[in-house]
Amino acid sequence: MRLRRWQRKDPSQSGGILFSLVTLLVVILVLAVLYVARHPIFRLIGEGWVVEDTLERSDAILVLSDDNFYADRATRAAQIYRQGLGPVVVASGRRLRPYAGVAELIEHDLIERGVPKDKILRVAHDADNTREEAKMLAQLAKQKKWRSVILVTSNFHTRRARYIFANVFPQDIKIRITGARDGDFDPDRWWEQRVSVKELAGEMAAMLVAIWEQHTGSDVTDKAQLIMSHGTHNPA
Repeated sequence: MRLRRWQRKDPSQSGGILFSLVTLLVVILVLAVLYVARHPIFRLIGEGWVVEDTLERSDAILVLSDDNFYADRATRAAQIYRQGLGPVVVASGRRLRPYAGVAELIEHDLIERGVPKDKILRVAHDADNTREEAKMLAQLAKQKKWRSVILVTSNFHTRRARYIFANVFPQDIKIRITGARDGDFDPDRWWEQRVSVKELAGEMAAMLVAIWEQHTGSDVTDKAQLIMSHGTHNPA
């Protein structure tokens, strides 16, 4: 008489398979939701990265270097000047040649947009990054005894610029920042263009570097020079 051998299933195996299936379904569901909602999420990221302060009349309007092809920073600065929010506009820019650079280009764009030449203070420097530029402009602000400034930069650059300037400028100088629209970066549709994705990814990486430099005390060697130039009027 043969004895039939019965194999009993391990309950833990059945439970493990069920758990794996449930986990897989949850992951698929989450991915599906993320896919469907990707545009609102991306839009939230883009809009959240751009910061904008409430502007008040200040001692100077500072236009940061490396304006884009469309002169969007200069356009925004000229608009603020025409609103009477600052008596002088600082055209900050890297030197490209011993006799010319980005500051001259910004000055030209400001004049074309209605800012009188004698209300523009052209500041040429050799800064390689935003932190070095902030140090140069802090030096200028202290020389001019400014108590408040409006910082104009590209919209995608506002968050990092505000963080750096807040940590570099003297605490008694009030900084307000405004973002110029950028022809290559739309916060509502940035994921649709490669250049916009590159801009945002680069800014996020640079922000991490700025935070690391601030908390570790690490900094690049100061090699920037400050060269100021203006018209017949001497803006205070």
